[in-house]
Amino acid sequence: MLTPGQRTQTVAILDAASDLTIATNREDGYLQATTVSFVNDGLAIYFGTWSQSQKAKNIARDDGVSIAITDPYTSWNEIKGVSIGGRARRLNDPAELAKVGAIMFGKFPQIAEFAKTMQKAEMAMFRIDAEVVSMLDYTEGFGHTELFTV
Repeated sequence: MLTPGQRTQTVAILDAASDLTIATNREDGYLQATTVSFVNDGLAIYFGTWSQSQKAKNIARDDGVSIAITDPYTSWNEIKGVSIGGRARRLNDPAELAKVGAIMFGKFPQIAEFAKTMQKAEMAMFRIDAEVVSMLDYTEGFGHTELFTV
């Protein structure tokens, strides 16, 4: 089970990164991995995509996802990252969408210049709820990992 220290370290990794790679399950059985920008509110992870994208269709059919996030680093001795397995769901609640929109504008102010295009493109916002986390922390030694449930 996730300890307070592991939670703090996981959130710090999420806070420091801008992009994640998400793997979704395609209808033909192959996994599809794509990179998206994201924001987080603690352990809640949010990303947007075109509502008709392959990943949106994959999630509608099977909400199980796996994501990988690595903090920026200059030396292998500094590598920190997380691999998270969980469930993704499309957001529909106006209050949650507004909250996530404010977080996104704060982290990515350039969104303002794309707002009209994004609105016309029928964007969909998703929340990933972590169920299992594998934390990679080379500051604790080469290849050091910890696995825990949320």
